[in-house]
Amino acid sequence: MDLPVVIVGGGLGGLSAAIHLAAAGRRVTLLEQNERVGGKLNLIEAGGFRFDTGPSLLTMPWVLGAVLERAGARLEDELELVPLDPACRYLWPDGTRFDAWHTLPRLLAEIERLEPADVAGFLRFMAYGRRIYDAAAEPFLLTPFTGLRDMLRPRLLSDSLAIDPLRTVDHAVRAFFRSPYLRQLFNRYATYTGSSPYRAPATFNMIPYVEFSQGAYHVRGGMYRIAAALERAARRLEVEVRTCAPVTEIVVRDGRVRGVRLAGGELLGASAVIANADPRYVYGRLVPAAQRVARRLERLELSYSGFALMLGVDRAYPELAHHNIFFARDYRQEFAAIVDRRVPYPDPTIYVCAPSVTDAQLAPPGMLNLFVLVNAPSSGRVSWERERQAYRDLIVRKLERMGLHGLERHIVVEHILTPADIEERYNAPGGAIYGLASNGPLTAFLRPAQRDPHIRGLYFAGGGTHPGGGIPLVLLSGRAAAHHALADDSRK
Repeated sequence: MDLPVVIVGGGLGGLSAAIHLAAAGRRVTLLEQNERVGGKLNLIEAGGFRFDTGPSLLTMPWVLGAVLERAGARLEDELELVPLDPACRYLWPDGTRFDAWHTLPRLLAEIERLEPADVAGFLRFMAYGRRIYDAAAEPFLLTPFTGLRDMLRPRLLSDSLAIDPLRTVDHAVRAFFRSPYLRQLFNRYATYTGSSPYRAPATFNMIPYVEFSQGAYHVRGGMYRIAAALERAARRLEVEVRTCAPVTEIVVRDGRVRGVRLAGGELLGASAVIANADPRYVYGRLVPAAQRVARRLERLELSYSGFALMLGVDRAYPELAHHNIFFARDYRQEFAAIVDRRVPYPDPTIYVCAPSVTDAQLAPPGMLNLFVLVNAPSSGRVSWERERQAYRDLIVRKLERMGLHGLERHIVVEHILTPADIEERYNAPGGAIYGLASNGPLTAFLRPAQRDPHIRGLYFAGGGTHPGGGIPLVLLSGRAAAHHALADDSRK
Protein backbone atom coordinates (compact mmCIF):
# COMPACT_ATOMS: atom_id res chain seq x y z
CA MET A 1 0.00 0.00 0.00
CA ASP A 2 1.24 3.52 -0.78
CA LEU A 3 2.52 5.42 2.23
CA PRO A 4 0.28 8.30 3.36
CA VAL A 5 1.05 11.98 3.34
CA VAL A 6 1.32 12.76 7.05
CA ILE A 7 0.16 16.13 8.31
CA VAL A 8 1.63 17.17 11.64
CA GLY A 9 -0.86 19.49 13.33
CA GLY A 10 -4.62 19.76 12.95
CA GLY A 11 -5.01 23.52 12.69
CA LEU A 12 -6.94 25.07 9.82
CA GLY A 13 -3.92 24.97 7.52
CA GLY A 14 -3.45 21.26 8.15
CA LEU A 15 -7.14 20.53 7.64
CA SER A 16 -7.13 22.48 4.38
CA ALA A 17 -4.06 20.60 3.14
CA ALA A 18 -5.65 17.28 4.11
CA ILE A 19 -8.83 18.06 2.18
CA HIS A 20 -6.98 19.13 -0.98
CA LEU A 21 -4.70 16.09 -0.91
CA ALA A 22 -7.49 13.61 -0.23
CA ALA A 23 -9.67 15.17 -2.92
CA ALA A 24 -6.79 14.54 -5.33
CA GLY A 25 -6.81 10.88 -4.39
CA ARG A 26 -3.95 10.79 -1.90
CA ARG A 27 -4.02 8.80 1.32
CA VAL A 28 -3.70 11.21 4.24
CA THR A 29 -3.10 10.86 7.98
CA LEU A 30 -3.50 13.95 10.15
CA LEU A 31 -1.90 13.95 13.62
CA GLU A 32 -2.94 16.48 16.28
CA GLN A 33 -1.25 16.61 19.69
CA ASN A 34 -4.25 18.13 21.50
CA GLU A 35 -7.62 16.58 22.25
CA ARG A 36 -9.35 18.27 19.31
CA VAL A 37 -8.40 19.76 15.95
CA GLY A 38 -8.46 23.47 15.21
CA GLY A 39 -5.09 24.69 16.46
CA LYS A 40 -5.41 28.19 17.89
CA LEU A 41 -9.05 28.22 16.71
CA ASN A 42 -10.23 26.32 19.73
CA LEU A 43 -12.88 26.10 22.40
CA ILE A 44 -13.53 26.30 26.13
CA GLU A 45 -16.94 25.42 27.60
CA ALA A 46 -17.77 26.14 31.23
CA GLY A 47 -20.85 27.01 33.27
CA GLY A 48 -23.11 27.25 30.23
CA PHE A 49 -20.70 29.63 28.46
CA ARG A 50 -18.95 28.78 25.18
CA PHE A 51 -15.70 30.63 24.43
CA ASP A 52 -13.74 30.60 21.17
CA THR A 53 -10.10 30.95 22.16
CA GLY A 54 -8.57 32.08 18.87
CA PRO A 55 -9.81 33.88 15.74
CA SER A 56 -13.14 35.59 16.39
CA LEU A 57 -13.81 37.10 12.97
CA LEU A 58 -14.27 35.55 9.53
CA THR A 59 -13.37 37.55 6.42
CA MET A 60 -13.05 36.41 2.80
CA PRO A 61 -15.61 33.62 3.40
CA TRP A 62 -15.26 32.52 -0.22
CA VAL A 63 -11.89 31.00 0.70
CA LEU A 64 -13.54 28.75 3.30
CA GLY A 65 -16.31 27.95 0.83
CA ALA A 66 -13.76 26.84 -1.78
CA VAL A 67 -12.09 24.44 0.67
CA LEU A 68 -15.42 22.86 1.60
CA GLU A 69 -16.40 22.68 -2.05
CA ARG A 70 -13.21 20.71 -2.75
CA ALA A 71 -14.61 18.10 -0.36
CA GLY A 72 -18.00 18.08 -2.07
CA ALA A 73 -19.68 20.20 0.61
CA ARG A 74 -21.37 23.61 0.47
CA LEU A 75 -20.57 26.39 2.89
CA GLU A 76 -24.25 27.31 3.29
CA ASP A 77 -25.11 23.71 4.22
CA GLU A 78 -22.29 23.40 6.77
CA LEU A 79 -22.28 26.78 8.50
CA GLU A 80 -24.54 29.77 9.04
CA LEU A 81 -22.63 32.99 8.54
CA VAL A 82 -23.96 36.10 10.26
CA PRO A 83 -22.85 39.43 8.72
CA LEU A 84 -21.86 41.94 11.40
CA ASP A 85 -22.96 45.55 11.15
CA PRO A 86 -21.17 47.32 12.68
CA ALA A 87 -18.11 45.18 12.13
CA CYS A 88 -16.53 46.75 15.21
CA ARG A 89 -17.15 49.45 17.82
CA TYR A 90 -14.17 51.64 18.75
CA LEU A 91 -13.97 53.50 22.05
CA TRP A 92 -11.39 56.01 23.32
CA PRO A 93 -10.54 57.10 26.87
CA ASP A 94 -12.05 60.57 26.26
CA GLY A 95 -15.47 59.04 25.55
CA THR A 96 -15.32 59.19 21.75
CA ARG A 97 -17.06 56.28 20.02
CA PHE A 98 -17.01 55.13 16.40
CA ASP A 99 -19.07 52.34 14.82
CA ALA A 100 -17.51 50.79 11.72
CA TRP A 101 -20.71 50.20 9.78
CA HIS A 102 -20.65 47.97 6.73
CA THR A 103 -23.53 49.98 5.25
CA LEU A 104 -21.75 52.76 3.34
CA PRO A 105 -24.09 55.71 4.06
CA ARG A 106 -23.98 55.02 7.80
CA LEU A 107 -20.20 54.57 7.70
CA LEU A 108 -19.63 57.84 5.86
CA ALA A 109 -21.90 59.63 8.33
CA GLU A 110 -19.81 58.26 11.21
CA ILE A 111 -16.61 59.44 9.54
CA GLU A 112 -18.10 62.88 8.87
CA ARG A 113 -19.06 63.18 12.53
CA LEU A 114 -15.37 62.87 13.48
CA GLU A 115 -13.82 64.81 10.59
CA PRO A 116 -15.76 65.92 7.48
CA ALA A 117 -12.62 66.07 5.32
CA ASP A 118 -11.95 62.40 6.03
CA VAL A 119 -15.02 61.23 4.10
CA ALA A 120 -13.16 61.89 0.85
CA GLY A 121 -9.98 60.55 2.48
CA PHE A 122 -11.70 57.27 3.30
CA LEU A 123 -12.96 56.82 -0.25
CA ARG A 124 -9.44 57.46 -1.57
CA PHE A 125 -8.05 55.06 1.03
CA MET A 126 -10.41 52.30 -0.13
CA ALA A 127 -9.39 52.83 -3.77
CA TYR A 128 -5.75 52.69 -2.67
CA GLY A 129 -6.39 49.50 -0.67
CA ARG A 130 -8.03 47.92 -3.67
CA ARG A 131 -4.98 48.70 -5.82
CA ILE A 132 -2.79 46.88 -3.31
CA TYR A 133 -5.18 43.94 -3.14
CA ASP A 134 -5.45 43.67 -6.93
CA ALA A 135 -1.67 43.76 -7.24
CA ALA A 136 -0.91 41.27 -4.46
CA ALA A 137 -3.84 38.84 -4.31
CA GLU A 138 -3.23 36.70 -7.39
CA PRO A 139 0.59 36.46 -7.38
CA PHE A 140 1.09 36.44 -3.61
CA LEU A 141 -2.02 35.26 -1.77
CA LEU A 142 -3.68 32.92 -4.27
CA THR A 143 -0.64 31.41 -5.99
CA PRO A 144 1.78 28.96 -4.33
CA PHE A 145 4.79 31.02 -3.28
CA THR A 146 8.27 29.64 -2.58
CA GLY A 147 10.13 32.69 -1.33
CA LEU A 148 12.51 35.38 -2.59
CA ARG A 149 12.85 33.81 -6.02
CA ASP A 150 9.15 34.29 -6.66
CA MET A 151 9.54 38.02 -5.96
CA LEU A 152 11.13 38.15 -9.41
CA ARG A 153 7.90 37.19 -11.16
CA PRO A 154 7.06 39.81 -13.83
CA ARG A 155 3.67 40.51 -12.25
CA LEU A 156 5.10 41.27 -8.81
CA LEU A 157 7.96 43.32 -10.25
CA SER A 158 5.62 45.41 -12.39
CA ASP A 159 3.28 45.99 -9.44
CA SER A 160 5.99 46.59 -6.83
CA LEU A 161 5.05 50.25 -6.38
CA ALA A 162 1.33 49.46 -6.22
CA ILE A 163 1.79 47.31 -3.11
CA ASP A 164 3.46 50.26 -1.35
CA PRO A 165 6.15 48.32 0.56
CA LEU A 166 8.48 51.24 1.33
CA ARG A 167 6.14 53.31 3.51
CA THR A 168 4.88 52.10 6.88
CA VAL A 169 1.21 51.50 7.60
CA ASP A 170 1.14 54.62 9.76
CA HIS A 171 2.91 56.78 7.19
CA ALA A 172 0.35 55.85 4.53
CA VAL A 173 -2.65 56.18 6.84
CA ARG A 174 -1.61 59.72 7.76
CA ALA A 175 -1.70 60.66 4.08
CA PHE A 176 -5.44 59.87 3.94
CA PHE A 177 -6.86 60.86 7.34
CA ARG A 178 -6.73 64.03 9.45
CA SER A 179 -8.59 62.69 12.47
CA PRO A 180 -6.28 61.21 15.12
CA TYR A 181 -9.09 58.80 15.98
CA LEU A 182 -9.32 57.48 12.42
CA ARG A 183 -5.55 57.28 12.13
CA GLN A 184 -5.42 55.10 15.23
CA LEU A 185 -8.34 53.00 13.99
CA PHE A 186 -6.77 52.24 10.61
CA ASN A 187 -3.33 51.68 12.13
CA ARG A 188 -4.91 48.91 14.17
CA TYR A 189 -5.11 46.62 11.12
CA ALA A 190 -1.37 45.95 11.36
CA THR A 191 -2.19 43.96 14.49
CA TYR A 192 -3.88 41.34 12.27
CA THR A 193 -0.30 40.30 11.36
CA GLY A 194 1.21 40.66 14.83
CA SER A 195 3.18 43.72 13.74
CA SER A 196 3.58 47.39 14.58
CA PRO A 197 1.86 49.96 12.33
CA TYR A 198 4.92 52.14 12.84
CA ARG A 199 7.23 49.52 11.30
CA ALA A 200 5.05 47.22 9.15
CA PRO A 201 4.86 47.94 5.40
CA ALA A 202 1.90 49.87 4.04
CA THR A 203 1.11 46.79 1.95
CA PHE A 204 -1.04 45.71 4.90
CA ASN A 205 -3.45 48.53 4.18
CA MET A 206 -5.22 46.06 1.92
CA ILE A 207 -6.56 44.40 5.12
CA PRO A 208 -9.13 47.14 5.94
CA TYR A 209 -10.08 47.23 2.26
CA VAL A 210 -10.92 43.51 2.40
CA GLU A 211 -12.86 43.85 5.65
CA PHE A 212 -14.88 46.90 4.59
CA SER A 213 -15.54 45.71 1.04
CA GLN A 214 -16.15 41.98 1.62
CA GLY A 215 -17.70 42.11 5.08
CA ALA A 216 -17.06 40.69 8.54
CA TYR A 217 -18.86 37.56 9.72
CA HIS A 218 -19.67 35.52 12.80
CA VAL A 219 -20.40 31.80 12.58
CA ARG A 220 -23.65 30.85 14.31
CA GLY A 221 -22.83 28.57 17.24
CA GLY A 222 -19.28 29.88 17.56
CA MET A 223 -16.19 30.13 15.42
CA TYR A 224 -15.01 26.66 16.42
CA ARG A 225 -17.67 25.29 14.12
CA ILE A 226 -15.35 26.16 11.23
CA ALA A 227 -12.81 23.61 12.49
CA ALA A 228 -15.57 21.06 13.11
CA ALA A 229 -16.92 21.53 9.56
CA LEU A 230 -13.46 21.10 8.05
CA GLU A 231 -12.86 17.98 10.14
CA ARG A 232 -16.16 16.49 8.93
CA ALA A 233 -15.22 17.27 5.34
CA ALA A 234 -11.80 15.66 5.77
CA ARG A 235 -13.26 12.51 7.31
CA ARG A 236 -15.77 12.22 4.47
CA LEU A 237 -12.77 12.07 2.15
CA GLU A 238 -11.37 9.24 4.34
CA VAL A 239 -8.61 11.31 5.92
CA GLU A 240 -7.43 9.48 9.04
CA VAL A 241 -7.62 12.04 11.87
CA ARG A 242 -5.78 11.12 15.07
CA THR A 243 -5.97 13.45 18.07
CA CYS A 244 -3.84 13.19 21.25
CA ALA A 245 -1.04 12.08 18.91
CA PRO A 246 1.99 14.33 19.49
CA VAL A 247 4.91 13.96 17.07
CA THR A 248 8.42 14.03 18.48
CA GLU A 249 10.44 13.70 15.26
CA ILE A 250 10.12 14.08 11.52
CA VAL A 251 12.38 11.28 10.32
CA VAL A 252 14.78 12.28 7.54
CA ARG A 253 17.28 9.97 5.81
CA ASP A 254 19.44 10.70 2.77
CA GLY A 255 17.92 14.15 2.40
CA ARG A 256 14.34 12.92 2.23
CA VAL A 257 11.41 12.64 4.64
CA ARG A 258 10.74 9.01 5.58
CA GLY A 259 8.06 9.36 8.24
CA VAL A 260 7.32 10.63 11.73
CA ARG A 261 7.91 9.32 15.23
CA LEU A 262 5.13 9.74 17.82
CA ALA A 263 5.55 10.35 21.53
CA GLY A 264 4.79 6.72 22.34
CA GLY A 265 7.56 5.53 20.04
CA GLU A 266 5.38 4.55 17.07
CA LEU A 267 7.10 5.11 13.73
CA LEU A 268 4.70 6.04 10.94
CA GLY A 269 6.04 5.93 7.41
CA ALA A 270 5.17 8.81 5.08
CA SER A 271 5.54 9.67 1.41
CA ALA A 272 5.65 13.34 2.45
CA VAL A 273 5.10 15.42 5.60
CA ILE A 274 3.23 18.72 5.83
CA ALA A 275 4.03 20.47 9.11
CA ASN A 276 1.12 22.61 10.25
CA ALA A 277 3.24 24.11 13.02
CA ASP A 278 5.54 27.06 13.46
CA PRO A 279 8.67 26.47 11.33
CA ARG A 280 10.93 27.57 14.19
CA TYR A 281 9.50 24.82 16.37
CA VAL A 282 9.62 22.23 13.58
CA TYR A 283 13.26 22.87 12.67
CA GLY A 284 14.38 23.29 16.27
CA ARG A 285 12.54 20.36 17.85
CA LEU A 286 11.36 17.88 15.21
CA VAL A 287 14.13 17.76 12.58
CA PRO A 288 17.46 16.94 14.27
CA ALA A 289 19.43 17.49 11.06
CA ALA A 290 18.09 21.06 10.60
CA GLN A 291 19.74 22.84 13.51
CA ARG A 292 21.47 25.29 11.20
CA VAL A 293 18.12 26.42 9.83
CA ALA A 294 16.72 26.54 13.37
CA ARG A 295 19.53 28.86 14.51
CA ARG A 296 18.95 31.16 11.54
CA LEU A 297 15.22 31.43 12.31
CA GLU A 298 15.94 32.07 15.98
CA ARG A 299 17.68 35.31 15.01
CA LEU A 300 14.56 36.70 13.31
CA GLU A 301 11.98 38.87 15.04
CA LEU A 302 8.86 37.16 16.35
CA SER A 303 5.39 38.63 16.16
CA TYR A 304 3.89 39.53 19.48
CA SER A 305 1.68 37.27 21.54
CA GLY A 306 -1.56 37.82 23.41
CA PHE A 307 -2.89 37.88 26.96
CA ALA A 308 -6.49 36.67 26.92
CA LEU A 309 -9.35 36.47 29.41
CA MET A 310 -12.45 34.37 28.85
CA LEU A 311 -15.06 35.94 31.12
CA GLY A 312 -18.57 34.68 31.77
CA VAL A 313 -20.55 37.68 33.04
CA ASP A 314 -23.96 37.42 34.74
CA ARG A 315 -25.35 40.65 33.30
CA ALA A 316 -25.74 42.45 29.98
CA TYR A 317 -23.74 45.49 28.85
CA PRO A 318 -25.90 47.21 26.19
CA GLU A 319 -22.98 49.44 25.22
CA LEU A 320 -21.10 46.45 23.76
CA ALA A 321 -21.27 45.47 20.10
CA HIS A 322 -20.10 42.05 18.90
CA HIS A 323 -16.52 43.33 18.42
CA ASN A 324 -15.16 46.22 20.49
CA ILE A 325 -11.82 48.00 20.78
CA PHE A 326 -10.97 50.06 23.88
CA PHE A 327 -7.97 52.07 22.72
CA ALA A 328 -4.85 53.09 24.60
CA ARG A 329 -4.18 56.81 24.94
CA ASP A 330 -0.76 56.58 23.29
CA TYR A 331 -0.72 53.97 20.53
CA ARG A 332 2.89 54.63 19.50
CA GLN A 333 4.14 54.08 23.05
CA GLU A 334 2.10 50.89 23.33
CA PHE A 335 3.87 49.36 20.32
CA ALA A 336 7.23 50.66 21.47
CA ALA A 337 6.68 48.73 24.70
CA ILE A 338 5.45 45.40 23.33
CA VAL A 339 7.44 45.31 20.05
CA ASP A 340 10.66 47.20 20.79
CA ARG A 341 11.17 46.75 24.54
CA ARG A 342 9.24 43.45 24.79
CA VAL A 343 7.41 44.39 27.98
CA PRO A 344 3.67 44.58 28.77
CA TYR A 345 2.12 48.02 28.39
CA PRO A 346 0.38 49.47 31.48
CA ASP A 347 -2.42 51.14 29.46
CA PRO A 348 -3.11 48.52 26.79
CA THR A 349 -5.55 48.61 23.92
CA ILE A 350 -8.17 45.99 24.80
CA TYR A 351 -10.17 43.95 22.32
CA VAL A 352 -13.47 42.60 23.64
CA CYS A 353 -15.48 40.11 21.61
CA ALA A 354 -19.00 39.63 22.96
CA PRO A 355 -20.44 37.04 20.55
CA SER A 356 -23.53 36.36 22.64
CA VAL A 357 -24.66 39.89 21.67
CA THR A 358 -25.26 38.34 18.23
CA ASP A 359 -25.63 34.67 19.13
CA ALA A 360 -27.55 34.16 22.40
CA GLN A 361 -26.90 30.40 22.56
CA LEU A 362 -23.26 31.06 23.54
CA ALA A 363 -24.16 32.20 27.07
CA PRO A 364 -26.94 31.59 29.61
CA PRO A 365 -29.99 33.89 29.28
CA GLY A 366 -29.26 37.49 30.22
CA MET A 367 -25.50 36.86 30.42
CA LEU A 368 -22.46 37.54 28.23
CA ASN A 369 -19.45 35.52 27.15
CA LEU A 370 -16.53 37.94 26.75
CA PHE A 371 -13.28 37.10 24.98
CA VAL A 372 -10.84 39.81 26.09
CA LEU A 373 -7.47 40.11 24.33
CA VAL A 374 -4.48 42.39 24.83
CA ASN A 375 -1.37 42.36 22.65
CA ALA A 376 1.56 41.17 24.74
CA PRO A 377 5.30 40.64 24.12
CA SER A 378 6.42 37.25 22.89
CA SER A 379 9.90 37.17 24.41
CA GLY A 380 10.84 35.26 27.54
CA ARG A 381 11.54 38.39 29.56
CA VAL A 382 8.23 38.27 31.41
CA SER A 383 7.35 35.69 34.06
CA TRP A 384 3.67 35.29 33.24
CA GLU A 385 3.16 32.93 36.14
CA ARG A 386 4.12 35.82 38.43
CA GLU A 387 2.46 38.61 36.45
CA ARG A 388 -0.76 36.99 35.24
CA GLN A 389 -3.05 38.01 38.11
CA ALA A 390 -1.80 41.60 38.31
CA TYR A 391 -2.12 42.10 34.54
CA ARG A 392 -5.56 40.52 34.59
CA ASP A 393 -6.63 42.97 37.32
CA LEU A 394 -5.21 45.93 35.37
CA ILE A 395 -7.27 44.95 32.29
CA VAL A 396 -10.51 44.51 34.24
CA ARG A 397 -10.04 47.87 35.98
CA LYS A 398 -9.50 49.64 32.65
CA LEU A 399 -12.66 48.09 31.21
CA GLU A 400 -14.58 49.30 34.27
CA ARG A 401 -13.21 52.83 33.80
CA MET A 402 -14.22 52.79 30.14
CA GLY A 403 -17.85 51.88 30.77
CA LEU A 404 -18.20 48.24 31.83
CA HIS A 405 -19.21 49.28 35.35
CA GLY A 406 -19.07 46.64 38.06
CA LEU A 407 -17.44 44.09 35.74
CA GLU A 408 -15.32 42.51 38.47
CA ARG A 409 -18.25 41.56 40.69
CA HIS A 410 -20.28 40.18 37.78
CA ILE A 411 -17.67 37.66 36.58
CA VAL A 412 -18.95 34.15 37.30
CA VAL A 413 -16.66 32.12 34.99
CA GLU A 414 -13.06 32.99 34.19
CA HIS A 415 -10.15 31.50 32.29
CA ILE A 416 -6.77 33.18 31.65
CA LEU A 417 -4.52 32.41 28.67
CA THR A 418 -1.00 33.89 28.80
CA PRO A 419 1.78 33.90 26.17
CA ALA A 420 3.40 31.07 28.12
CA ASP A 421 0.19 29.03 27.84
CA ILE A 422 0.03 29.68 24.08
CA GLU A 423 3.65 28.58 23.68
CA GLU A 424 3.07 25.34 25.58
CA ARG A 425 -0.27 24.37 24.06
CA TYR A 426 0.43 25.25 20.44
CA ASN A 427 4.23 24.87 20.20
CA ALA A 428 4.47 28.57 19.31
CA PRO A 429 7.96 29.89 20.17
CA GLY A 430 7.64 32.72 22.67
CA GLY A 431 3.88 32.40 22.42
CA ALA A 432 4.04 34.32 19.12
CA ILE A 433 0.57 34.09 17.58
CA TYR A 434 1.57 34.98 14.04
CA GLY A 435 5.03 33.40 13.74
CA LEU A 436 7.57 35.91 12.51
CA ALA A 437 6.81 39.63 12.63
CA SER A 438 6.34 41.65 9.46
CA ASN A 439 8.13 44.77 10.64
CA GLY A 440 10.00 45.58 7.44
CA PRO A 441 9.36 46.34 3.77
CA LEU A 442 9.82 42.77 2.51
CA THR A 443 9.35 40.61 5.61
CA ALA A 444 5.77 39.67 4.73
CA PHE A 445 7.10 38.16 1.50
CA LEU A 446 10.02 36.36 3.14
CA ARG A 447 8.34 34.05 5.62
CA PRO A 448 9.77 30.51 5.81
CA ALA A 449 9.08 28.73 2.52
CA GLN A 450 6.27 26.19 2.21
CA ARG A 451 8.56 23.72 0.46
CA ASP A 452 11.79 22.98 2.29
CA PRO A 453 14.63 23.66 -0.17
CA HIS A 454 16.92 20.96 1.24
CA ILE A 455 14.71 18.17 2.59
CA ARG A 456 12.62 16.51 -0.08
CA GLY A 457 9.07 15.82 0.94
CA LEU A 458 8.87 18.39 3.77
CA TYR A 459 6.29 21.16 3.46
CA PHE A 460 4.73 23.77 5.73
CA ALA A 461 1.20 25.11 6.25
CA GLY A 462 -0.25 27.57 8.76
CA GLY A 463 0.28 31.10 9.98
CA GLY A 464 4.05 30.69 10.36
CA THR A 465 4.62 30.29 6.63
CA HIS A 466 3.31 31.95 3.48
CA PRO A 467 1.03 33.89 3.16
CA GLY A 468 0.55 34.55 6.91
CA GLY A 469 -1.96 34.40 9.75
CA GLY A 470 -5.73 34.67 9.87
CA ILE A 471 -8.41 32.17 8.85
CA PRO A 472 -8.46 32.75 5.07
CA LEU A 473 -4.69 32.96 4.76
CA VAL A 474 -3.96 29.75 6.66
CA LEU A 475 -6.59 27.96 4.55
CA LEU A 476 -4.78 29.22 1.45
CA SER A 477 -1.46 28.06 2.92
CA GLY A 478 -2.88 24.55 3.29
CA ARG A 479 -4.03 24.56 -0.30
CA ALA A 480 -0.62 25.75 -1.49
CA ALA A 481 1.26 23.15 0.59
CA ALA A 482 -0.92 20.43 -0.93
CA HIS A 483 -0.21 21.88 -4.39
CA HIS A 484 3.55 21.67 -3.80
CA ALA A 485 3.31 18.10 -2.52
CA LEU A 486 1.16 16.97 -5.47
CA ALA A 487 3.40 18.71 -8.00
CA ASP A 488 6.53 17.10 -6.58
CA ASP A 489 4.81 13.69 -6.46
CA SER A 490 3.90 13.96 -10.14
CA ARG A 491 7.59 14.53 -11.02
CA LYS A 492 8.76 11.25 -9.45
